[in-house]
Amino acid sequence: MVDAPDLRRAVKPGERDEPPVEREGRVWRIRALEPARQVLRARGRTTQAGFTAEWIPKGWLSHHPILISDGPPHDEQRSKVARFFAPAVVGERYAAAMEACADRLLATASANGSIVLDELALHYSVEVTAGVVGLTASPVPAMARRLVAFFTQPPLDITRPDLGRTRRQWALAARNGLVPIVRFFFSDVRPAIRARRRRPSGDVISHLIAEGYTDADILLECITYGTAGMVTTREFISMACLHLLANPPLRDRYLTAGAVERAAILNEVIRLEPVVGHLYRRAQAEVEITHAGQRWTIEPGDLIDVGVRQANADPGRFGEDGLRLCPGRPLPQGTNAAGLSFGDGAHRCPGQPLAILEADVLLRRLLALRPRIAAAPVLGWDDLIEGYRLRGFRLDLGGGAG
Repeated sequence: MVDAPDLRRAVKPGERDEPPVEREGRVWRIRALEPARQVLRARGRTTQAGFTAEWIPKGWLSHHPILISDGPPHDEQRSKVARFFAPAVVGERYAAAMEACADRLLATASANGSIVLDELALHYSVEVTAGVVGLTASPVPAMARRLVAFFTQPPLDITRPDLGRTRRQWALAARNGLVPIVRFFFSDVRPAIRARRRRPSGDVISHLIAEGYTDADILLECITYGTAGMVTTREFISMACLHLLANPPLRDRYLTAGAVERAAILNEVIRLEPVVGHLYRRAQAEVEITHAGQRWTIEPGDLIDVGVRQANADPGRFGEDGLRLCPGRPLPQGTNAAGLSFGDGAHRCPGQPLAILEADVLLRRLLALRPRIAAAPVLGWDDLIEGYRLRGFRLDLGGGAG
């Protein structure tokens, strides 16, 4: 895309950075920021097609999960849950719990002398998310295992009929998906619902009960919030730590910076390394997009693939060094510092303030221990969320200048 050095760690083999707009049959590939935002903001003309949304049965639900719903019901849901993720609320309501969790986990890690960061980040992110959602009636490690099991899925390709799966793969997907969901419901969600019916609290489950959601509705929402909070933040923490340890001046700057500058550094990391690399929409009406003086019309029924990794390095928005890590880079007005890493438009993830604060709380404490990389993480890919995963990231703690 640009000639500047590419500092991304998560580069998917075979994934193209050009051209900015490309049509392949009934599939559109969007790799530039402005047409990507035009698609994501085409309210009423596109619907959610990512995360296998079009394959999730909805007829037996009273309320469609916020991730896969569209139109006025989705907008109403979003406006009501926004209060749980507003920046002021995040700091006031959740920071102390994050700090206590991070201190406890790192105290144990320090006593052992080393950690596998992706495992620690999993337990940390699940515990934080559980507190926000209200999934506090079961032990975190067991709940984390159940959530992780949900992602043991056969390969899929959203752009292909039947997701490109064989009958055997569909059977495997059903088994690997339904069994963890059933266990998650009986072990984690149902006990939490019962506890909140007896004593409501200021969390998402209490809100859903008050809104008249059924147990099945609440289960689907808990899967959405639980997996989103777990998967994306877990990988983000590992990736941010990897970049900071590989760049000692930036690590030192991060440790001495104030909250605003630290957030700028973390937003720049997730811009460069978005956890979710593709967002998909289905056109329900004509959608016009423009880029560099050219115009295209997307027809109803076409699938739109928004390449987040490519759009986040668009030189027209992020400069010719868009593939480098430059916190505080000048941005055109209206450009999110994280690019499209948290989406845009009606389905923009409201959890950006929560994710940035959550990562900051853990990383400040972890980096202060001067960790050293004992084993670099192995990069893998998850088709379900179209994102990367980092595994086996082992750190030695308290050893030297790093």
